This record gives sequence, structure tokens and C-alpha cells, in this order.
Amino acid sequence: MIPNEALTEFRRRYPPRTVQVGPVTWRYKAAGAGPGLLLLHGMAGSADIWFQQFDALSHGHRVVAVTYPIVGSLAELRAGIDAVMDTEGVERFSVLGTSLGGYLAQYLVGREPDRIERAIFANTFPPNDIIARSSNALARAVGFLPNRLVAAFLRRNATRNLVPAADGSPLLDHMLQEQFSGPDVKRSFLARYQCVVEPFDAPSPAMPVTIFESDNDPLVAEPLRRLLRTTYPDAPVRTFTGAGHFPYINRPDEYAAAIQAALE
Repeated sequence: MIPNEALTEFRRRYPPRTVQVGPVTWRYKAAGAGPGLLLLHGMAGSADIWFQQFDALSHGHRVVAVTYPIVGSLAELRAGIDAVMDTEGVERFSVLGTSLGGYLAQYLVGREPDRIERAIFANTFPPNDIIARSSNALARAVGFLPNRLVAAFLRRNATRNLVPAADGSPLLDHMLQEQFSGPDVKRSFLARYQCVVEPFDAPSPAMPVTIFESDNDPLVAEPLRRLLRTTYPDAPVRTFTGAGHFPYINRPDEYAAAIQAALE
């Protein structure tokens, strides 16, 4: 089965579930039985972005993958995640977060240490002021642009920069082009950006933590990767060589094996 067909089949087999948190509808996917495992995507992503790991991980875990609605704070994301996990009856769980999801995972680790058993911070960054200083002007400019131009810019950047760094993956290109289409691209981008630059104190994890990184990540430069490693000096580091920002898409088998090893 070619990757795009596998994605279509995954969506057929795992229709989205929903839970209401105030006025906000959260959508997510869940499968399997066993210890809980929460999957958190980045700024560009949804629950579907984990489809190549879903079957492998759900053989031994209750896997839950969420799609962030358009909310603008880490506290709102936490509230939605808690509601999803409560709905699924998952009291304790491990968490794997990538990019924005890795930042959110650190936030959860600091606020719910009794609920989280293990954490993987993947292709991400610790609390910092580097991202805000380097990108606030761009974010303000995006606020004045129409949705169609923001979407076109993100699609072009994906094709020119993100996909080449990720083995030139056609599947990644397909998923990002799909992600950066539709009427809410701008609103979603700005809401998720606000979460990326929201400050909080880095936690002192009470549970085992593993770091995943790529040595050519076009979105998380080496100074931020180094800062993550120094923030969590006891965390073992798994480095993917030449895999870009989305190794779970273009290196799915290698990535699934790394997850399994980190959860043992």
C-alpha cells in the first residue's frame, strides 16, 4: 500500500472522536489497550500525522492522538488534553510531543507530574526568548495578511525547505500541503504560535525523559537543540541523521523503534 493510500485507510479505520470543553470541540483518535500513550503534534499537524506509528504503538498501549483546536494558550491546550484523557479513562500515561507538542509536553510535565509516567521531547526546544525575538515581527506581519497568502507562503516554505530536509518525502509534502489549505490556516497558525512563545519555567522532571532530535532540523536550530539538552542534562538523546523536522513521517520504522526503546 502506497503512503497516501495508507493515510486514507487510516482515516477510514480511525474516525475522529470528539469531546466538548466549554465552547471548544476537541477531536482526537484512540486505539489499543494497555498503558496510556499521548501523542502531541507540532504547529503543522493533526492527530493523523502519527498514522504510521499508530498501529505499531497501539499493540501494547492505549494510544491517544489529539488535534489542537484554535485556542491560544498552553492552559487551554492542557484543559482539552485532560478532558480527552479523562473521557478515554486514561489516568496515567506517557507523553510524546514533537515541536510545539514537545514544548507542550514540558508544560504538562511541570504541572501534572503525578499523571505522567515518561516523556519524550522530540524536535523541540525548552522555554526560551530566542524564538519570540527572532519571529515576532513576522508573526505581526502575518496578522495583517489574508488567509490565502498565509496559506500560500506556508505551502511554499514546506516544499522549498521542510520537505528537502526530510529525505524529499512526497508523503510529507502531501500532508503539509493538505495541512496548509482551507479557510482557517492563518487563525490556526497564529494561535499555535502564541503557544510556542508563551513563557513558563522549565520543569525538573520527576519521571524519565528522553530527547529526540535531528541534526539537520530546519525549524529547530542547533542553539535551541543544545539549550534543550542542557535544560535536561540527564535525558538520553536520540539523534536522527539527516531526517529533518518530521522523522516520524519520513523515517517511520526507525522512529517507531526509537519510541518503543524510550518507553521500555
